[in-house]
Amino acid sequence: MVVTRITKKGKGMKRKKKLWYKCVLRIVRLFKKKSSFKYLGEKLENPCVILTNHVGASAPLSFELFLDHPFRFWGTHEMTEGLRANYKYLAEIYFKQKKGKGKTLSKIIAFFACPFTNLFYKGLNLIPTYTDLRLKKTISESFKTIKENQSLIIFPEMSDDGYHDKLKGFYAGAVFFLEYCLKKGFDLPVYLSYFHKEERVHVVDKPVMSSQLLSKYKSRKELSIVLCDRCNELGQKSYLSNS
Repeated sequence: MVVTRITKKGKGMKRKKKLWYKCVLRIVRLFKKKSSFKYLGEKLENPCVILTNHVGASAPLSFELFLDHPFRFWGTHEMTEGLRANYKYLAEIYFKQKKGKGKTLSKIIAFFACPFTNLFYKGLNLIPTYTDLRLKKTISESFKTIKENQSLIIFPEMSDDGYHDKLKGFYAGAVFFLEYCLKKGFDLPVYLSYFHKEERVHVVDKPVMSSQLLSKYKSRKELSIVLCDRCNELGQKSYLSNS
């Protein structure tokens, strides 16, 4: 029998951050224009799962700086494994493959960026994600986070060839996690969000309970397609209007 998770409004709840990291964020905020959040329905409850586009580093940074809600990110495991792994990921994947930089330029940018990104990733307290059997670690740590009454922000978009305004698809890892939580008795609110980079606005859709989504769509692939399509709809400029 599934027990619906009792949720609370996240406003006023604070994430625990180390002092040095708080100082880093204060400095970064001096150079970043503030982002806003436009809710099409209820504001975020806690705990919940937020599925959103990535827009390179823009969306994660915007969430980290301006979302007043306790959460943790899913992030590729290389970000959590120290300088060497971080550099390799930046040089070979992020700058070269996703951002389209040349091989040599990617290595140069990664060399200078790596010390700063590595420090920032430590402060983020990311939940590392894997594409092999270590995915069990991701699920276990994520479920622990939910039980601690924190939310999860997940970037499920397929971005092997870069970040696109119109998302090409969602990986099914987030759906697998929702299934796992439901089996454990946690029926979570799921929020889809699209970050409009130029306008610096997060359009956040009405929440839908995971039980509703999982009962309506019988396969992870089908549900992932539906979620991605809705996220792309939120990316339309019409959602930025006040109407």
